[in-house]
Amino acid sequence: MALEVYAMDWAKFVADCAQTSGVLRIDELARDLKISAVAVRRALARQQNRDLVERLNDNLFINRLTPDFSGRELINVLRPNSYLSLEAVLRDSGLSTQSPLAFTCVTCDRPGHYRSRLLSLTYRRIAPHLFWGFHPKRTRYGRYNLAEPEKALLDWIYLLRQEGSIVPTDELDLTPLDTAKLLQYSEKFPKPVRQQVLELVATRNAAGTISDAPPGHAGSVD
Repeated sequence: MALEVYAMDWAKFVADCAQTSGVLRIDELARDLKISAVAVRRALARQQNRDLVERLNDNLFINRLTPDFSGRELINVLRPNSYLSLEAVLRDSGLSTQSPLAFTCVTCDRPGHYRSRLLSLTYRRIAPHLFWGFHPKRTRYGRYNLAEPEKALLDWIYLLRQEGSIVPTDELDLTPLDTAKLLQYSEKFPKPVRQQVLELVATRNAAGTISDAPPGHAGSVD
């Protein structure tokens, strides 16, 4: 059996797999190829030395030959009960212009962090009663769960407040949001989060009133 493993053209195998997936799972490959997981892990380690794959954890390798692989396909492979949220969703939705250095996900399971040369994934734990407000999103190679923009904003405020950090909302553009949905969703969060959301909405509404006022009337004190 070991001779068959070494005789196999693993570089070609990795290249063929790259057409359908950016993820190589040792347990699945061992089952499909009918060889041991140890043999698969050793073979992929040799391909890593050739920069064809990259190890993410004991069971997963990223296929570096996969074109247009975003890494988002890994989100629910690593944590089935999770969804992409916070800064990446705020950026993609047009609420923020800041580009995050990592994908931050929300889970009701254990937190964790995964880092490679290709991507960085962080899982933040949230209470089970706040685990909602997301939908499945398809990619070229799979699917992952994605937070609605309103929920991503609430998760961001909630988790920053939990760690005692300042919530920098002054550069946010709330225009893309459904305000009614945001206020409805905020009712399920603790009072400090609800209060901050109310202040955000009030500030936006006040700014809109001023900008919509006729010339000579904005900021009038008559």
